[in-house]
Amino acid sequence: MIRSATQTDAAAVAHIYNHYVESTVVTFETDPVSDGEMAGRIDECRHASLPWLVAEDAGEIIGYAYASKWKGRCAYRYAVEATVYLDHRVASHGWGTKLYGELFAQLKQQGLHTVIGGIALPNPASVALHEKFGMEKVAHFREVGFKFDRWIDVGYWQALLDS
Repeated sequence: MIRSATQTDAAAVAHIYNHYVESTVVTFETDPVSDGEMAGRIDECRHASLPWLVAEDAGEIIGYAYASKWKGRCAYRYAVEATVYLDHRVASHGWGTKLYGELFAQLKQQGLHTVIGGIALPNPASVALHEKFGMEKVAHFREVGFKFDRWIDVGYWQALLDS
């Protein structure tokens, strides 16, 4: 089941995310995020009228996806950045596709024009998911992140929702 996130989901979402913070380079955060901080992030999306979705299986939250403002200036108001994270135990079971499918549908319904996704590279699974939704690589920044004693590249993928 895919549904809108609530404040009561913050602990489960933080638990999923903190695995990536502590064990991977897919996020450039280096310190675990508290449940309260995650609740604030969910609220920030809701206050911006942007979707934050969770995937539930057998009553357990196993992933989430959300859209956030791309930039703060008014002219960027039709552009968002999409993000998805799955519990590492359920990766490659189609949940990313389900979450992004619903997220993109809601973004189109809201009249948004552009969706952008940033990916720490290499990450073939994330690249495949983004390209599955018609996103094309539009930028590649070399060695912009430093985590776990190594430099990390970041690529950006983009899709126009109304084309």
